[in-house]
Amino acid sequence: MEYVNLGATGTKVSRLCLGMMTYGTKQWRQWVLTEEESKPLIRSAVEAGINFYDTADIYSLGVSEEITGRALREFGGPREELVIATKVFSPMSEGKNNRGLSRKHIMDGIDKSLKRLGVDYVDLYQIHRFDYETPIEETLEALNDVVRAGKALYLGASSMYAWQFMKMLEFQKQNGLAQFMTMQNHYNLVYREEEREMIPLCLSEKIGLIPWSPLARGFLAGNRKANEDKAASETTRAQTDDFAHKLYYRDSDFTVVDRLTEIASARGVKNAQVALAWMLTKPGISAPIIGASKPYQLDDALSALSIKLTEDEIKRLEEPYEPHPILGHS
Repeated sequence: MEYVNLGATGTKVSRLCLGMMTYGTKQWRQWVLTEEESKPLIRSAVEAGINFYDTADIYSLGVSEEITGRALREFGGPREELVIATKVFSPMSEGKNNRGLSRKHIMDGIDKSLKRLGVDYVDLYQIHRFDYETPIEETLEALNDVVRAGKALYLGASSMYAWQFMKMLEFQKQNGLAQFMTMQNHYNLVYREEEREMIPLCLSEKIGLIPWSPLARGFLAGNRKANEDKAASETTRAQTDDFAHKLYYRDSDFTVVDRLTEIASARGVKNAQVALAWMLTKPGISAPIIGASKPYQLDDALSALSIKLTEDEIKRLEEPYEPHPILGHS
């Protein structure tokens, strides 16, 4: 396993981060694995050297955090070697204040996340989205207090517009507040709009990138067809993941997948391995967040670390891309 600094921090993280959204309860999403189904995969990730784990309060409405905490206590080894990330923003109930980035919800949310995870602190506390209903001053001062209280070591943000992120970064700097150290953005071979503004901003500000959906929610695996019947898809997630159908499935997206398949076939490897290898060539990437519901998916991700793409292969992969509307901010 390779280890790199998490953005501009001194904390070392594995080159891959295991996303924990896949583990929780099927009552939340049909494709989610139960705790017993999850354990072998989490143990394999630990044994492979992955020390970075990303969850969120909204994943299975807290059950993912509970599973993450129990599994890492059982398999993960010393707490000081683990880098645990979670998020706040999404509605956790029908309550009016049990959502968003108000001081009230952030203070309540961090305490509940720590309790579910069974830890005294999280390494990375992230705002899951931008909150249009709460002043950024309130959000950033509350997050600063979370860090000063020792409940989180670092702060991170997720999908938003670059101008929004810049406003927040500047307010933190001007007021001596704990600053965002990471951006968890939507980025992969079929969605590269982040290359226009957000990624250059993060490179300039030395913000570590930990992209979500590096395999486009499985779309880049190449097992989906244009105008397909969902019932004919290979996986339960492909059949039931309406969100993926909203994000991808443009004609040019399938052209990118065709090019990806050509290069993977020529190398004798899988699409997923080449897609991840492509992302790992990009500057500023600390660790893509991978999902694994089957052992081979984890194996494929780990194998991608040893693939070094040529400049010509990278060019061929990127050529078919066409601009997309902004996707993933909500």
